[in-house]
Amino acid sequence: MTKLATKPAPENVHKFRTYSRRVEALLDELVPEPNRNDRKLLKRLSRLRKKAGRVRDLDVQLASLGSLKIPQDVGRKSQLRHSLAEERAQREKKLAKAFDGETLRELRRRLKRAASHEIPESMEPLALAMRHLSQLGRDHAPLTEKILHQYRIAGKRARYLAELAGKDPEAQRLVDQLKRMQDVIGDWHDWLKLTQKAEELFKGGQDSALLAVLRNVTRAKFRQAVDALTETRAALSGKKPPSMGELPGRRPPAQAASTTAAVA
Repeated sequence: MTKLATKPAPENVHKFRTYSRRVEALLDELVPEPNRNDRKLLKRLSRLRKKAGRVRDLDVQLASLGSLKIPQDVGRKSQLRHSLAEERAQREKKLAKAFDGETLRELRRRLKRAASHEIPESMEPLALAMRHLSQLGRDHAPLTEKILHQYRIAGKRARYLAELAGKDPEAQRLVDQLKRMQDVIGDWHDWLKLTQKAEELFKGGQDSALLAVLRNVTRAKFRQAVDALTETRAALSGKKPPSMGELPGRRPPAQAASTTAAVA
């Protein structure tokens, strides 16, 4: 938190966002009757996490754009990079300002109080995690962009709880499965946001090679995200996932790969 108050570097922004989500998930699940300190801590963390999230999103979008290797539309790519960098600088200032001395002192005080909570002996982390994932194992669809993103958030919470089970083999397998799903869906979501930023910046750019490539990459990432969720559902339900050719609307591997060839 101190580093965020001085220079919100990408690594520190990411860590705060991740750790604050963990605190929120654990307090929500492990404290049946949160006290006044817990409620105020969660409210403050949520507000700061969202500010950090806006900076983190721009960091990822800049990295994704940098990995895009296309010879056309160099001017638009440079313009998009400049726009993202400017917004990132503005968000960084707001984030650093939010972590003023008074806020840091309050957060440390409330975190110290919250740390006095003990994990109930009867608590079974794996059972709690599986309860959160009950819907992931059900084969209902169609899978929309909104639903995919919701599953990613649900998967995060379940993963944080499963990690409390320590070296339990079943819990570790679940953590690995959820992490893979989160990474793939998150990758798609990051490219989607980048594409939306480009579309907003270049309104009416139907002839833009940059927009065409971004849309193609995002579509391919969406299919990969659907595959990852399908595999996770199958693993949770004990079923064998369908092969690539059996998935509805699945492009042939060669065609899907061609859409991401521009990504280094």
